Amino acid sequence: MADAGDGYTLGIEEEYLLVDPETRDLAKDPAAAVLADCEAQIASELGTVSPEFLKPQIEIGTSVCANLNEARSRLTQLRRIVGDVAESHGYRIIAASTHPSADWHEIDHTDKDRYNTLAADMQTVARRLLICGMHVHVGIEDDEHRIDVMNQVSYFLPHLLALSTSSPFWQGQNTGLLSYRLSVFDELPRTGLPERFDSWGEYARHVDMLVDAELVEDASKIWWDARASAKFPTVEMRITDICTTLDDALSIAAIFVCLVAMIMRLRRSNQRWRVYSNMLINENRWRAQRYGLSQGLVDFGKGEVVDYAELLEEILELVGPDAAVLGCLSDVEHARTILERGTSAHRQLAVYETARKGGADPMEAHRAVVDWLIEETMAGVR
Repeated sequence: MADAGDGYTLGIEEEYLLVDPETRDLAKDPAAAVLADCEAQIASELGTVSPEFLKPQIEIGTSVCANLNEARSRLTQLRRIVGDVAESHGYRIIAASTHPSADWHEIDHTDKDRYNTLAADMQTVARRLLICGMHVHVGIEDDEHRIDVMNQVSYFLPHLLALSTSSPFWQGQNTGLLSYRLSVFDELPRTGLPERFDSWGEYARHVDMLVDAELVEDASKIWWDARASAKFPTVEMRITDICTTLDDALSIAAIFVCLVAMIMRLRRSNQRWRVYSNMLINENRWRAQRYGLSQGLVDFGKGEVVDYAELLEEILELVGPDAAVLGCLSDVEHARTILERGTSAHRQLAVYETARKGGADPMEAHRAVVDWLIEETMAGVR
């Protein structure tokens, strides 16, 4: 893993939903052979594949990538393999944080010790977790640096969420939110914006208290929007919805890597990004969840809501030097394309409205959304 002054390693995790291409419903009890075949085809140098909490979910994670080009290659291959294997078994995958019309009451959780414990502990809160996300890890060896970055990068988490939204529907309803996934996930404990800590030691003492009280087994049960990973020497960004379009996912990953690099660059110059209270940042988190890109976020330096386009240009200027050094300037600048044509959530809503105007009933319109998700998830992958 890289540290200050070097390039930054990264890894990307994505969660997909398996669907029946005939009914467009979730594959409620997909064949175990889907996962087995994926495991057989995914070499460890490429990444990993694993079941998720609910049976129609499948998770992939790239291996450690030296740069965005490696991340692009590995994420593309992983999506292709999982998509092709799913298709060989009569399913399709969609990269969306919620299914347009699925009913969580009808879905069982995966029979695995970790998930059985989660289901027993969390009850209905866990059973509602019919949601998918994208996580991005950035390697930082030094414990103190990881905590410092976690404290500072929180400011930008709503900006990343706004670029990623892909969950406007829930159980057949337009929720009015572009990221309804967060509403579901926030019902769990130990979620939301990360706590602030003055040192790694302070953070470790808090985790130890939870472990000693037998509230959690380890820090992996802390599900903040950004966290110091319990498994790897990384800062892990977890706030974003999964992006249906592969280029969008890589753009957000690139921006996060560059934000980390920018914070570390400031640190080397004895500077830092201003840390605002969670009370304030939560206002932007809600605006990103509700409106995505369309209504702007608060610029706390100015004390007013600012159009997202202006905020994005400021971020691109901030991380421009780092993007140039890390060789991912085009990936970072793809965020302008997302802003111009909308996120997956915007596009899902447009597909739905177009179908309705064409005479489709709500169920048929939701199926049209699933068809679009199937196609767009694999676009540019094969």
